[in-house]
Amino acid sequence: MEAKELIPDSLNEQQLLMLRLFKNPLPESSFNQIRQLAVKLLALELDETIEKWEAENGIAEEYYDRLSKQHFRVRIT
Repeated sequence: MEAKELIPDSLNEQQLLMLRLFKNPLPESSFNQIRQLAVKLLALELDETIEKWEAENGIAEEYYDRLSKQHFRVRIT
């Protein structure tokens, strides 16, 4: 029986391949290492996306410095 028959159509091919790869349980330490690597990879991709967005919008570190020194409290009357 193929994995596609067992898993809803909402999973893509990469997800199906990962499920097949980890069909058998791993030792907890191995699982934690894989999880940490996946999180690091996603964090790197997020950093690249943010850096690209900053470059496209002309945002420099000075902008963040200015924001960090401002207060954003609003007085409601």
